[in-house]
Amino acid sequence: MHLTKAEERMHEGENGWANQIAMKILVELGDLFGATKLIPIHSAHLSGVSYKHLGDAAIEFLGELAEKGGKAQTTATLNPSSFDPKYLVNRYSKERLKSQQRILELYSQMHIHPTLTCTPYHLQKPKPGQHLAWAESSAVVYANSVLKAWTNREGSPSALAAALIGKTPNYGVHQSENRMPNMLVKVEAKLQTEMHYGALGIHLGKLLRERVPAFEGLKGSDDELKQLGAAMASAGMTNMFHIDYPSGKGRLETMSVGVRELKEAAASLCTTDESPDLVFVGCPHCSFSEVKKVAHMLKGKKVLKDTELWVCTSRRIKEKAKPYVDAIEVAGGRVLCDTCVLVTWIKDLGVNTLMTNSAKTAFYAPTLNQVDVTLKPLNLCVRAVCR
Repeated sequence: MHLTKAEERMHEGENGWANQIAMKILVELGDLFGATKLIPIHSAHLSGVSYKHLGDAAIEFLGELAEKGGKAQTTATLNPSSFDPKYLVNRYSKERLKSQQRILELYSQMHIHPTLTCTPYHLQKPKPGQHLAWAESSAVVYANSVLKAWTNREGSPSALAAALIGKTPNYGVHQSENRMPNMLVKVEAKLQTEMHYGALGIHLGKLLRERVPAFEGLKGSDDELKQLGAAMASAGMTNMFHIDYPSGKGRLETMSVGVRELKEAAASLCTTDESPDLVFVGCPHCSFSEVKKVAHMLKGKKVLKDTELWVCTSRRIKEKAKPYVDAIEVAGGRVLCDTCVLVTWIKDLGVNTLMTNSAKTAFYAPTLNQVDVTLKPLNLCVRAVCR
C-alpha cells in the first residue's frame, strides 16, 4: 500500500507511539484487503465501549494509547456502554461502574465523544458520498444504504486507528465498483411491521453473506429499513443494500422471499413462549418517532408489576422527546440512554426471558445474555408488558 512521506514518518514512529500503532493497524488492514492508499474520513464511530465486552485487558491498551498522546484527528463517536446514567448505575457493582467510567475517561482523553449510541446518524447525519470509518454494523448498513455515505464495517481496533489518524484504507465499499448490487431480491410477502423487516434481514443475511442486494417491491420507513439492515448485518456480512436501483439496469441473479421464509426466520429467533421478565425496545436505538409510538401505545395503560419495559435511545433523542419519555415512565416503563440490553448484564438482574421487536436482539441475546427470547411486533410487545 502506498504511503505519503508524512504517513511513512508516522509509520516509523516520528509522531509518537500511539500514532505509530494506529498507522500499523491501518497498513496491515490495507495490505490484507489489497488497498492501494489511505483516504481521509469525515467521521469514525467506535464499537469497543462496554466494559462487559471489553474487559480489563482493553483498558490497559486504551490507557497506553491515551498516555502516549493518541488524539482523534476527525469527529469520533462511541457505541453504547454497559450503564445508563440513572437506573443501571444503582443495580450493578461499583467495581463494574468504575471500570466502565475509566474506559469513557480514556476515550475522552483521546478527544473521542462519549455519545454512547449505536445510531450516530441521529446526532449528525453524514452526507452522500462522504467516507467514514464506522464499526457498528447496523449503522454501517444504514449509512451506506439509506444515507448513501461510504463506509466498510470496521472492527473496534481499526475504527479507533482510523479516528486517531483521520484516514482509512481505500478498499471494499469505499470503491464504487464494490457498491454495485449482485443479487436482485424480490419480496413477495407483505411486510406489515418492523419485526417483518427484521425477519427478512435475518433470512437474507444468512443467504447473502457478503453480497450486495437490490430489492424489488420493497418500500419502508427509515425505522423499518434500520431494522432490515441491522438484522442483515447480524446474520451475515452485508454492508449495504439498494432499494432504489433502476429496474432493467443489468441482469442480476434473482431470489424471491415469500411468507413462508419470513415465518421461518421469525420462528428461528424465538426460544420460548413464556411470559417475559423484560420487554425491550431500542436495538438499534429508538428514533424520535419510535419513542413517540411507544408512548401512544402506553396511553391509559400500566406496566405489569413483575415485568420491566426498557426503551433505549440516545441522549439527544431522549431530550428531544421529553413529553413522550415522561408518558412512558408514568406508565411504569423506563427510557434508558447510553446503553442496550446486549452490552449489559441483564441476567444478573433476574431476567431469564426477554421479549423484543428487534431481530438483531433476538439473534444475539441467547448467546450474549444467556436468556430465552421471543420476537414480536412492537404492539404485541407493549400488550405483553401491560395490564
